Amino acid sequence: MRRLAVFLITALLAAGTMASADPPPSAQPLRNAPTAGSELPELGSPASAVLSQTDEYRLGAMVTKELRDQNALIEDPEISEYVNGVGQRLASQSAEGGRHFQYFVIKDPAINAFAVPGGFVFINAGLVLATSTESELASVMAHETAHVTQHHIARMIADQSKQSITSVAAVLAAILLGAIGGGQAIEGGLAAAQGLAVQHQINFTRDNEMEADRVGIGFLAGAGYDPNAMAGFFETMSRHEGLAATYIPAMLIDHPVTTDRIAEARARAAQFPTHQVHDSQSYELIRERVRVLIATGDVDLAAQYAQKIAHGGDTLGNRYGEALALMNSNRADEALKILTPLLKEHEDLTLLHAAYGQAQAKDALVTFQRAEQLFPRNVPVTVRYAETLMAAGRPADAHNMLLDLFNNVEPTPDQIRLTALAASAAGDAGDAYFYMGEYQIAGGDLNLAAQQLQLALASPHITQIQRQRYQARLEEVREYLASIHRRQVASDNGDGQGQRGGH
Repeated sequence: MRRLAVFLITALLAAGTMASADPPPSAQPLRNAPTAGSELPELGSPASAVLSQTDEYRLGAMVTKELRDQNALIEDPEISEYVNGVGQRLASQSAEGGRHFQYFVIKDPAINAFAVPGGFVFINAGLVLATSTESELASVMAHETAHVTQHHIARMIADQSKQSITSVAAVLAAILLGAIGGGQAIEGGLAAAQGLAVQHQINFTRDNEMEADRVGIGFLAGAGYDPNAMAGFFETMSRHEGLAATYIPAMLIDHPVTTDRIAEARARAAQFPTHQVHDSQSYELIRERVRVLIATGDVDLAAQYAQKIAHGGDTLGNRYGEALALMNSNRADEALKILTPLLKEHEDLTLLHAAYGQAQAKDALVTFQRAEQLFPRNVPVTVRYAETLMAAGRPADAHNMLLDLFNNVEPTPDQIRLTALAASAAGDAGDAYFYMGEYQIAGGDLNLAAQQLQLALASPHITQIQRQRYQARLEEVREYLASIHRRQVASDNGDGQGQRGGH
């Protein structure tokens, strides 16, 4: 993960000369969002003077692409749907309505989370497992969402406007390195930020943390979660740090957990009406799904679940986790014995339908067909159904099903790639190239996307409608690339004659 911190320095340097054009369709940036749920003033304007909305989006997209290229993200439709559902519920409390936020789970057992500009929020797998309630998980996501709506990174850059962008980027990288690698990692990162008033910068970051708490609690309460959960999870983090935290100066920890911070969070939560909050059953299942997906191969997770269940832990989550662990160990028949009664008891849980269909050696198509009728256009169910159709030699049906789904629901890059693979297997070369182009757009490689779209146009037997769609998309990409070039030329011309020799 240290590679990401270095990458962020490069990304911020590039942000200084980013194009002012809007990102391509399906990738529009987050608009300014006031601080919903608090009396804090709107502080987005100074930030936007340093990084435009487009700059913020592009920086966030670059970080996301880097994490995806490192295979650091859990690319799982069930987990993605859940965390984005919780995230959208929180982000919708902002004045801008929460559009364009994206939430991801990272394959990291450390307890942490971070956000980058443009609406990109990342939660470590270890944090998901450390929470004991859905409201605790939502509280961390609300805190990170508030970092985005408050434009904290851009405001940090504005605060250091008299310093070089290189030095500011170094501090930003240090802060995010601490977010990824644990609070202790920030100390070494900050030492590399030469020439800055380090103490002032850390204080600014700590102020941002407090502001994110206040705004995040407003999001949390407005979304129907327990506003006291944030303080509760702070206490969990404090216990997790243990005595080790006493040897680290509190001012050097990126998420300082103090009694004052916990007290302020409780006081803030007390301003909202109290009501009983119940966890969704999906939370319990997703937590165990994360546990199974990040487990190392040297652990017999199925045996661990069986032991938990035998010693009084006969919960829905543990039984689901045991079934997933058995499936991962190629013991699908044993998993079916667990999933069959669970599905009868909880027929409304799409996670169980998807797991049941995946565990079946036969009749899987019947299971998914029924699930699709019960939950039309549900992303995990439809994706798993499409995968099963492809395995059964029916790629054309899978392609049509995915097209219907993603004409109505925004797909992830991984799901766009699945659509391209289904089109290719079905013999539709035009759509295969087109969706690989969309996959490259989602990943930020517009030059490669243009090449894929040109191949789509050159494919035989495409319809007139396909041709028009491919051509329109290619023109959008070309115009966007041209706008970047125009901005770069204008920036070079504005540097002045005296500086050209140093370029």
